[in-house]
Amino acid sequence: MSNLLILPILVPLVTAVILIFFSKNILIGRWISVISSIVTIISSLVLVNQIHMDGIQTLDIGSWPAPFGITLVSDMLSALLVTTTSIISFCCILFSFRSIGKERERFYYYAIVQFLMVGVNGAFTTGDIFNLFVFFEVMLMASYVLLVIGGSKIQLRESIKYILVNVTSSTLFVITVAYLYSVVGTLHMADISVKINQMGQTGIITVIAILFLIVFGLKGAIFPLYFWLPGSYYAPPAPVMALFGALLTKVGVYSILRTYSLFFYHDTGYTHQILWILSLLTIVIGVIGAIAYWDLKKIIIYNIITAIGIILYGISQMTKDSINGSVFYLIHDMLIKAALFLLIGIIISITGTSKLRNFSGLINQYPFLGWMFFIATLSLAGIPPLSGFLGKLLIAKGGFLEKDFVGALIVLLSSLFVLYSLMKVFINGFWGTFKGERNQTAPVKFLLVPTTVLIVLAIFYGVGSEWISTYISQASEVLINPSIYIDAVLKE
Repeated sequence: MSNLLILPILVPLVTAVILIFFSKNILIGRWISVISSIVTIISSLVLVNQIHMDGIQTLDIGSWPAPFGITLVSDMLSALLVTTTSIISFCCILFSFRSIGKERERFYYYAIVQFLMVGVNGAFTTGDIFNLFVFFEVMLMASYVLLVIGGSKIQLRESIKYILVNVTSSTLFVITVAYLYSVVGTLHMADISVKINQMGQTGIITVIAILFLIVFGLKGAIFPLYFWLPGSYYAPPAPVMALFGALLTKVGVYSILRTYSLFFYHDTGYTHQILWILSLLTIVIGVIGAIAYWDLKKIIIYNIITAIGIILYGISQMTKDSINGSVFYLIHDMLIKAALFLLIGIIISITGTSKLRNFSGLINQYPFLGWMFFIATLSLAGIPPLSGFLGKLLIAKGGFLEKDFVGALIVLLSSLFVLYSLMKVFINGFWGTFKGERNQTAPVKFLLVPTTVLIVLAIFYGVGSEWISTYISQASEVLINPSIYIDAVLKE
């Protein structure tokens, strides 16, 4: 059963290769994608249960024992993120059937989505810092194609900026890994932790920690490295926006969470203080952008930045409550951001625009769409008992316990601004008299199915938080106590 953890990587990889040969047959491509996604979801759910019962699962590739070979490691955090990723990709694939367009579908669209899943799931599962880079590159190469596929002017313009930023980030990633290897003499993540613990967090290790923060900060879009995100995420169609907004930045956040809890936890007075400052600035920038724009896409995109800041604030506090909150909020944000981007995709398919001032009165004709958006708004803002509430509450509690009243209040106040930014959409876009164009042929009922699945899951995630908290606590325990991870991987 230990081989189970490779399935969420292997299944999308094999599927992607198969789909290349069926790129012109859209119907077969759709069915293969759906079946593959269901298999990936089932295998990830079984993996979550196995970890819950038996603890951390490892797989030494090629039977080389750790730390000499490449090891895949699936703890509860990794498994929960892989499961969430698999569910989101399944919903986005379903949404694509009636929204992405047949020209894009013929251009290897479903194969590229599966390659994206290989990169994302691999990044969550690898136990080797260099292979984290490799999976990052697989994810980024797939995202380059998804960003530019369709060839519109805005996509081509933004893809150049996106590629340049990520090529720079990837170069810095390799250099930083090389620096780390020169100091500790290993690339195995558990062994790196052991070596740093033995030598202490010297000045050079702290410099490497900051370099990793820059690398992952660029990919996760923290302040001031977020500049590329609003334009790049604005360009692609809705299901691609949902994949990007829900998954790509979260891989950067996960990497910060993993390295700052496993490697760089000895000198928290310096490294985590910098992370604290940047996280609060990220929240402020995200909030300002979300309330300033009257464009549906831009509002949700800046709310991505706000959420990243909130999660990183919890990491910077490094208490049991704050880490619990960050893990809980990370999964919540993945689900609800994907749902919101798909909802915006439906609105755009009806109205033909993302400009909020160009339409109103949608709820008269599409009441279910309106109330789904309303529930998603309340969830993102953290209104109890929905999924955004508990995570944000735990993060703020961690701040208060550390006597960081300013940071905790900023986290709590951000909820009001997030609520305002999205209620602005609900009040101006759904209420009022009829205004704007209506595309009567938009497949609203079909598109609402995968979107509703995500919102229902988000509701259950909040209402059933008492049951889910067992799994979240198991995930955060490994982050608070790195020896659990090290003992399981190195089998000491």
